Amino acid sequence: MNKTTLAEFLTHAELAEPALRGMITDIAQACKAIAVQVNKGALLGTMGSLEAQNVQGETQKQLDVISNDLFLQMNQQGGHYAGMASEEMDEPYVMAERYRQHGRYLLLFDPLDGSSNVNLNLSVGTIFSILRCPHGISEPLVMDFLQPGSAQVCAGYALYGTSTMLVLTTGQGVHGFTLEHDSGDFVLTHASMQIAASSNEFAINMARQRWWDAPVQRYIADCQAGSEGPLGKDYNMRWVASMVAEVHRILIRGGVFMYPVDAKTREAGGRLRLMYEANPMAWLVEQAGGLASDGQQRILDITPQGLHQRVPVYLGSRDEIQRMATYFNA
Repeated sequence: MNKTTLAEFLTHAELAEPALRGMITDIAQACKAIAVQVNKGALLGTMGSLEAQNVQGETQKQLDVISNDLFLQMNQQGGHYAGMASEEMDEPYVMAERYRQHGRYLLLFDPLDGSSNVNLNLSVGTIFSILRCPHGISEPLVMDFLQPGSAQVCAGYALYGTSTMLVLTTGQGVHGFTLEHDSGDFVLTHASMQIAASSNEFAINMARQRWWDAPVQRYIADCQAGSEGPLGKDYNMRWVASMVAEVHRILIRGGVFMYPVDAKTREAGGRLRLMYEANPMAWLVEQAGGLASDGQQRILDITPQGLHQRVPVYLGSRDEIQRMATYFNA
């Protein structure tokens, strides 16, 4: 059986930005290093929480900090980036001049999405997004990162589960690579991934139901009514509390993922971060034939107002996201 490695795939891919080969290669190496840390976490004693909180006000896991440091260290050395920003850091990372002086891109990332699951041996992941650095900027400020999701040149995630996978897009479809541990190579296993247009599966945190807005309440109630309700079919519910795992399931077998704004998160704007989570995942979903919305507009069209801005998220199978829009527009 012929295997196409990530390196071979990138060599033959017609990338609009040739520098992406180096950037994706560095990201893949960083994800492999994080996978090792996740897999050995219990043995190394790094599964616990720290006393510190990140900029989001969330208690950090030891693996959050380890993953963040690895991603910074292993991606800056290639000299591709003028700046980097992480969900775990208040401000953009200050890179040494020798690394950023020729950088033409910006890297944003969530080093360990779903880290609350690490003690449970459930799937976690890394999410990343690459933007062009504005022309003439060698020391990027926060404003230089605040570009809409439609400006991304590469986005993807690594999934650390029963196997380690790297799933990415450069605007030419979505492709998934599985880490072959014997060779250390990421091998193409899921070419041109497509999300089924129709689905009967949804993922949402039902514990927050009493705080949802009316359109979300009505949609979920209709899903729960099943074949006897207005939607005319039975639905299944899933919830892993890891956006990477939820989106990966949607890419494999369809469905929708929802994290709506509610009475508890309205002041913050929502739960998920636009720059580190919503934008990269929205682009992946759209490239695979799905849709992604904040309930009012396409996520990729949102003009960012802050590095850690939060937004409501509804993404997945096209028919269901379009159906949901009718509830918001009613």
